Amino acid sequence: MQALIFDVDGTLADTETAHLHAFNAAFAEARLDWHWDEALYTRLLKVAGGKERLLHYWRVADPEEAAGSGVNNLIDAVHAIKTRHYAARVSGGGLPLRPGIARLMAEAEAASIPLAIATTTTPANLDALLQAPFGRDWRKRFAVICDAGTTAAKKPSPDVYLDVLRQLGLKGTDCIAFEDSANGLRAARGAFVPTVVTPTAYTSHDSFDGALAVLPHLGDPHAPIASPDADKRPAWVDIATLRRWHRDALSEAAAL
Repeated sequence: MQALIFDVDGTLADTETAHLHAFNAAFAEARLDWHWDEALYTRLLKVAGGKERLLHYWRVADPEEAAGSGVNNLIDAVHAIKTRHYAARVSGGGLPLRPGIARLMAEAEAASIPLAIATTTTPANLDALLQAPFGRDWRKRFAVICDAGTTAAKKPSPDVYLDVLRQLGLKGTDCIAFEDSANGLRAARGAFVPTVVTPTAYTSHDSFDGALAVLPHLGDPHAPIASPDADKRPAWVDIATLRRWHRDALSEAAAL
């Protein structure tokens, strides 16, 4: 296990409610007669990428209008407004990291295990979310960062993971990934990266076949994973646990 690769939205922090509110605020500001509730947004999350999600919804809601010549410009404008609203919601510590994230990253750094990010969110969203917990120089904590500004193809395409692996100089089987959704799991597994999944309320009904483990979160000493003895879960995921899971996964793969 030579590197840990993290998704961002839903994985590092439970961001999707903030994104939903930001989309609706953008619709109101742009005077669009749209409103997404949680049930609709859960379905729309199957479409990766904010701009792609907007276009998909528009094509369903009004196919004729969505075929117009100015659609892409309007989507760009609405998405920019949405990004501003999202940044206002999460900057300054407005959205905490999920349990275990900061601790596990610190443990990896102490063990000289590189950290990387593989996300299809925008660089602006990354800055808004991660400056508060990690400081203005947060990017220095990661050996590689690949996002919507570096990789065009969205998850479930494995392209963002392949880009990360190329820059790390590692194979997928040398790493462990952390994701929260079926699309993310498919992307990581498409690059042969063993993957730990920590779903959110928006992705809890996804199928996670092939995941290394599926957990409510990574856990902390003060916020352990519920009922560890009942299902052989650890109380929290540490580097030793990940090394064991990684070894077991490689052994199982070699036996096939």
